[in-house]
Amino acid sequence: MDRGTSFLRVIGHRIIAIATIVTFSMSDSIWAQSEPPGVLQDNVLMRADSVTYDEDFGIITASGHVEISHGENILLADTISYNRRDDIVIATGNVALLSAEDDVVFSNYMELTGDLKSGTIRGIQILFSDGSRAAGVSGRMTGDGRLKIRKAVYSPCELCPENHEKEPLWQIKSFRVIHDKSLKRIFYKDAFLEVFGVPVAYVPFFSHPDPSVVRKTGFLTPSMGRNSVFGLTYEQPFFFNIAPNRDATFAPIITSKDGVMLTGEYREVRKHGEYKLNGSITPADRERVDPQGIKETRGHLFGVGEFTVNPRWLAGFNVNRATDATYLGRYGIGRDGYLAGYSFGRVDSHLTSQAYLMGSKARNFSDLRILSFQSLDSSVDRDTVPYVAPFGRYLFRSEPSVRGDYWSVDADIRVIGRSVGAESRRVSVKGGWRLPFTSTAGEVYDLTLSLRSDLYHVADVADPVNIGATQNGFTGRLVPETQVKWRYPFGRKFASGAQIVEPIVQFIWGPNGGNSSKIPNEDSVAFEFDDINLFSANRFPGLDRYEGGARLNYGIRTELRGETSGRSEVFFGQSYRAREDDTFEVGTGLDQHFSDFVGRTIITPTNYLNLSHRFRLDRKNFAIRRSSVGALVGPGWLHGSLAYTKLSDGSTIGVPTSLEQVNLGINYEPRKHWRLNVSHQRDLTEGGGGLFSSVGLVYQDECVLITTSLNRYFNASNAGVPPLTDFFIRVTLRNLG
Repeated sequence: MDRGTSFLRVIGHRIIAIATIVTFSMSDSIWAQSEPPGVLQDNVLMRADSVTYDEDFGIITASGHVEISHGENILLADTISYNRRDDIVIATGNVALLSAEDDVVFSNYMELTGDLKSGTIRGIQILFSDGSRAAGVSGRMTGDGRLKIRKAVYSPCELCPENHEKEPLWQIKSFRVIHDKSLKRIFYKDAFLEVFGVPVAYVPFFSHPDPSVVRKTGFLTPSMGRNSVFGLTYEQPFFFNIAPNRDATFAPIITSKDGVMLTGEYREVRKHGEYKLNGSITPADRERVDPQGIKETRGHLFGVGEFTVNPRWLAGFNVNRATDATYLGRYGIGRDGYLAGYSFGRVDSHLTSQAYLMGSKARNFSDLRILSFQSLDSSVDRDTVPYVAPFGRYLFRSEPSVRGDYWSVDADIRVIGRSVGAESRRVSVKGGWRLPFTSTAGEVYDLTLSLRSDLYHVADVADPVNIGATQNGFTGRLVPETQVKWRYPFGRKFASGAQIVEPIVQFIWGPNGGNSSKIPNEDSVAFEFDDINLFSANRFPGLDRYEGGARLNYGIRTELRGETSGRSEVFFGQSYRAREDDTFEVGTGLDQHFSDFVGRTIITPTNYLNLSHRFRLDRKNFAIRRSSVGALVGPGWLHGSLAYTKLSDGSTIGVPTSLEQVNLGINYEPRKHWRLNVSHQRDLTEGGGGLFSSVGLVYQDECVLITTSLNRYFNASNAGVPPLTDFFIRVTLRNLG
């Protein structure tokens, strides 16, 4: 069937061929005195080296590179004869029939009707539009679009270029095959699935979509696995092609120890947007068991959608809910809503659902949202979990003037409520003016002046002085701020590259204080001082906490670049605050006049080596307070990765007291189509140990995808799941679902 490649070129050049045709209905030399009857009179074009006509028998014979075009079908052969009385076309020698679907049928002998739509074929071979192939002893085409093949074989796998007689990776052999073009489906009777030429399965009847189908209702590839919690597992998805813009997938998961879990997904694309919903449901015992031991239904619902309101506005939603805190971890459901890789016990700390409206015009941007949260920590009282309705932002940047300066406005509104605990309503508006400037000597300046106003109304905020008492009412602050940033990049070039040395100094002034105990800290909890926010005007995330006072930030950055490749960077810096106060907690690195040192080192000498180190060192003795090391080594076919993180501070809000962990990974592609992944996570603190180990093996070529994975979860107790081991395998055969 490798002849199909040369014949497919005809499709691209048939316009040129048609330019040199002889039109039967107009050629007096061919038809002599009478005009042959049948469909060859209408819309039939032919090209050949020679054409003869036997008027007595009514037979037209063409030989030498013959091409006949009728409608969207093209017939190629060494010799073609047409019997005008019986309306029969006989083609012999290197015959190829090209259809409207871009499929090509090969043979050495075809007997067809004049419209080239029905007839018999000896020694049939088919090259489908997607490159898959079929062959049979004989075939018969019918006018209703069916092609019946006797003793056929089908495979999408490429043949061995050195030995075309070698069996493909997998193929289907059948005593009878029907390709129904109207249904766009291939049917098999008494079919055998062979792998490397060895029969492995038999079905009396089988069908699958033909290669022209992008989406078709039917079964998808199943997954099988085993883990120590649920035993043997089997997932069998079924796909519903509801409409060109809508589909659904139903995927029951059967477990030997925990019954059946039903999962599904619905997707729809509309004129102005799209959305997707997926969920699951299963009867099981909750962790907080009913006093009578009654089983209750558990499940989840995830959804996402976005729609265009008009050219300037977008609306969307995210829905993420579960019936209880431990369901997702126990059943290994990831962020996409599936048991992908069985990520048991590995879930987020909370779920977020929201609806939003975003718009932009010129230099204006608006964002309005409503958010709700669900804690996945079973020890958290759900009545204390907040909701935000609404949360809105407005940003404006003016056109720069001829000097490059511009004005800005940042506005924020946020309302936080909860059934039990503090509530707050905040309106914040910040206006500013910024002037970036570069001197003739190459010094880069950045001057910013701003004024920010925050107004709060709070309820039930704990009073730190009077234990048990709460604070209510209005409070606020007015924060003017001045920033001046200077940097001076020095550069020099040499034969193999260039070097840059850049000192950076920033002075910021604002009023001291401003963080009233009446203002609850809702969005500035997870604070960390590092090289990224050293030069930030407010190193707190969010707006509830403000970094005031006069401070001086300084550092030096040097970079080395190779002429063709390679890059290295080193940065080291510190901050000085004029006044010590309780703005930052002990252990954050900013609670004294002089801060801890922060920095980074990035070394990439070649494309096969990338090393990075981010750190925070104690201001007095250079002891490590934060350390993060990353490494990626090796070429694409064999590379390893390392990520090491160490946190050794005392307790601070939002940051673990102590953490030391290493993640290792190896990706190896020993041969074409094969990929091996090995990973391990380990807790290096005292009493720690292994956290997670995984080995995955993938084989993928043009006709099959085989995915296997062996995972060990050493400690999943935070999700209500004991340590476990799981294994799964998924085999996907191209065109079979």
